[in-house]
Amino acid sequence: MTSVPGQTAAAVAARKRQTQQKLTDVDVAIGQLRRERGRLTVRAIAARAAVSATFLYENPEARARVQAAIADSKSRHDRTTSAEHDGIEATWRERALNAEAELTRAQKEIYVQRHRIGELMGQVRDFSQTAPGESVEALVTENTNLKHRVQQLTREHRRLQERLEGARANLRFADKRAADLEMQVLELQPGDPGRHGPQTGTRPPSHP
Repeated sequence: MTSVPGQTAAAVAARKRQTQQKLTDVDVAIGQLRRERGRLTVRAIAARAAVSATFLYENPEARARVQAAIADSKSRHDRTTSAEHDGIEATWRERALNAEAELTRAQKEIYVQRHRIGELMGQVRDFSQTAPGESVEALVTENTNLKHRVQQLTREHRRLQERLEGARANLRFADKRAADLEMQVLELQPGDPGRHGPQTGTRPPSHP
């Protein structure tokens, strides 16, 4: 017959093998969730590894592995979120700067054309009494063409102003999107493990 000490040693060895198998299953579950880009939480890992959440909290090795995996997942998510925000912000900021540059150029050209029209109007008044009719007509024609050019530049100015407003609106949207992503990061942070552990005054479930 098998002695009592022998039975105890066999039971302890079996328990260690079961615990080691659970730890292996936890590692496999973490790896699968990472590859699937799943959300790494205590409950998700426990469900995938087919172990209890209590085991993950109470076993020191399991708890350390889960905490390290969740921290690494959060760090990866933070980097991804930051990169996405930086890309969106850079794109719309560049568009806004381009629109502002075009708007500045159009404003300068409008100013130059209006100044030129003023000069031509003065020349028309001066030449109307001394210059031949053809010269006056040529000046009037040039003045008309310049007025048309100013009208065209005014329309372009309005269009650029609308583009600038659109770029600024998109930049505000990008900032709001970044804020939403930051809120999602906060929501992904793991909760207090103590909330899921055994309650005070109750006997925790036994595990092999």
